[in-house]
Amino acid sequence: MAAIADSRRFNFLRRSSAKTKTAGDDERKLPIGRQILLQLLCLFIAVTVLFPIVWILSMSIDPRNIARPDALNLIPPGASLDAYVKVINRPTSNDISFLGLAKNSLLIAISSSAIAVALGVTAAYAFSRLRFRGRGALMIAVLGVLMLPGVATLVPLFVFLNQFKIEFGDLSFNLRASLIGVTLAVISGQLPFAIWNLKGYLDTIPKDLEEAATVDGASKNQVFLKIILPLAIPAVAVTGFLGFLGGWTEYLTTYYFIGANPQNWTLAIALNSMVGEFARTTSWSEFAAFAILFALPVSLVFFFFQRYLVGGLAVGGVKG
Repeated sequence: MAAIADSRRFNFLRRSSAKTKTAGDDERKLPIGRQILLQLLCLFIAVTVLFPIVWILSMSIDPRNIARPDALNLIPPGASLDAYVKVINRPTSNDISFLGLAKNSLLIAISSSAIAVALGVTAAYAFSRLRFRGRGALMIAVLGVLMLPGVATLVPLFVFLNQFKIEFGDLSFNLRASLIGVTLAVISGQLPFAIWNLKGYLDTIPKDLEEAATVDGASKNQVFLKIILPLAIPAVAVTGFLGFLGGWTEYLTTYYFIGANPQNWTLAIALNSMVGEFARTTSWSEFAAFAILFALPVSLVFFFFQRYLVGGLAVGGVKG
């Protein structure tokens, strides 16, 4: 009787396993019509995303300076790289080279991103781990500043930084009209986001790790530098990349602060200056070539650091 019962139980389990496997296989398989529909949808999205890029590339090698393609030609007639050569040799009518523009943009982007992340991660750690009076009010203040549009703080920053002037003989320095002043203004916009984003990620790191390190004799600084900071690398990488992107493409602040001095111009200001009145006299081939060169450094940064960026793009949004 026991053998018969075991045999029945075995057959029942085998049939159940077979049904489960069949059900799983059926769930993984999509009908042919739905597969075709999804493939067409993905193809449409890919074409929609890639078409502007292909259009800009085609314009940059088109010597005719047309504002829109006259045919579906990936390689226009008479294609050449003359626009790139002209842009690199003389990007604007002012006496500043392309490398000078890139140096100014790079200085603002790297400095603002590094300082905002360095200050942001320490402030985020304090908000995440410490309990002190006014903590909630400060977090609401950070969130309130983060919700403000950048143009709302432009005039106050302009007036505030314009008060710091040094005049000594022939030497005259205005903090507002310098790259340092622009960098400080950009940092003021990036810091609230860095604090909020990093604080959300630090909340997900278990406190048990810090307690274990403290029991082993680690100080607060050692716990932060050797345990918390290495675990927060994905969030730091994403925050730093977004800060670099914001500093690299910043236009409005740089234009109003240092637009009067062409030697302090950035690539964003120079690119906008290429557009003529009502866009009638714009050399669209040079404009497209400039735009591609402008976007290239950001693309390279993402390519080389995508290992950390892809893993941290969703950090800080939820607490787990």
